[in-house]
Amino acid sequence: MSQFEHLKEEDSGDHEEMKDSNESDGGSINNNNNNIRRKVEQFWKFYSHLVRPGDLTGHSDFHLFKEGIKPMWEDEANKNGGKWIIRLRKGLASRFWENIILAMLGEQFMVGEEICGVVVSIRFQEDILSIWNKTANDQVTTSRIRDTLRRVLNLPPNTIMEYKTHNDSLKCVSFDSIHRFLHHLIVRIGQY
Repeated sequence: MSQFEHLKEEDSGDHEEMKDSNESDGGSINNNNNNIRRKVEQFWKFYSHLVRPGDLTGHSDFHLFKEGIKPMWEDEANKNGGKWIIRLRKGLASRFWENIILAMLGEQFMVGEEICGVVVSIRFQEDILSIWNKTANDQVTTSRIRDTLRRVLNLPPNTIMEYKTHNDSLKCVSFDSIHRFLHHLIVRIGQY
């Protein structure tokens, strides 16, 4: 039994009594907690059937983005944003992926609608975890996301984390693409 099934079984179904007590003292907090719990339970129904990132071999990416947001730099929600990048040694991706997803669902980042999504990239030598946000130039928010990542993932203080704006990523990709094209062209010309 997963921890989320356990939470569901603990629900006595006595919602009317809970509603009355909530109205007098902090009902909105309990309602928010119930909403978060429902979101996690709904998500877990699907997530429990997925392959874990650490079980994949080769080159793969998992994306989990909010409804209506595409995992593309050009998407309206992402175009002025950026991402925190953490490079992981092999064997950590599944646990970190799960922890960061649960933190997002549980609204632990406390940055409102700023989080767009999360990506885990499985590579041969290392794995890469990144969390995307909407506003790259909001340093308070990006710092809060970084600090929450450190706490949620229980990262050692010396862990290297990189923040990259999507505009910078586009520039790097453009330069890399041009470089690869020129290299390919030079090789092809050399063959003649």
